[in-house]
Amino acid sequence: MKLAFSTLGVPGMPVADVVRLAAGHGYQGVELRAHPEEPVHPGLSAPERAAVVQEFKAGGVEILTVAGYVRAAAEGDDAPVLDELAGLVDLAHDLGAQNVRVFPGGGGQDPATADATAARRLAAAAPHAADRGVRILLETHDSHRAGADVARVVGTVGHRQIGALWDIMHTWLAGEDPAASHAVLAPHLGYVQVKDIASAEDSAPLALGAGVLPLGACLDTLDPDSWVCWEYEKRWHPDAPELPGLLAAGRDHLLRLGARGR
Repeated sequence: MKLAFSTLGVPGMPVADVVRLAAGHGYQGVELRAHPEEPVHPGLSAPERAAVVQEFKAGGVEILTVAGYVRAAAEGDDAPVLDELAGLVDLAHDLGAQNVRVFPGGGGQDPATADATAARRLAAAAPHAADRGVRILLETHDSHRAGADVARVVGTVGHRQIGALWDIMHTWLAGEDPAASHAVLAPHLGYVQVKDIASAEDSAPLALGAGVLPLGACLDTLDPDSWVCWEYEKRWHPDAPELPGLLAAGRDHLLRLGARGR
């Protein structure tokens, strides 16, 4: 198992500090939240992008994903969505990241309409992603919480550069069993995001293993060389404990769970 964490857990932290944190706590990769309030975002110049690459290379840490906020199924014209997505794909390419994360964002629509919109846009973005060597991953989230929801869209696209990101909290909230989630997502799966929470009503982030999410059952479904990323939502819960103090125990917990199923 290869481990990463998301910079959503360390909002605003300078790149050099993120790299030291990952390397020092045994995480092989980082998921970079791409937002203007963060050090890494699509507005970076070419020299700034090169500096980010050098920091990660020097620390021996991989940039797993550029986590953007494109909403593939959102109402409105396609052009702004595709332009934003192309910018994220270019950023991921320049940073050497494998993936770009996108959300569904189809709330308030007829599900069939949201599916069709997301599939159309992702299909349109796929050739550019292929040219840039980047995979676009649709996350189980918001309007498409269940693995079956995301698999339905990604399967419709049918392109190798369009895949799925399994956020286990959302599939759990959708009432989907981990084995069922994996069964539908496996043909498209990029990697898994893990986290822990106290209940469906209280989603403040907890240390891994301290909550109710079925981490072990999810990890049991994965291949041994899968990427697993801890998305600790500190940005949305500023009163939550600081992530750096939890990383070592979180790593050990994930490795124990991963070894259990081997």
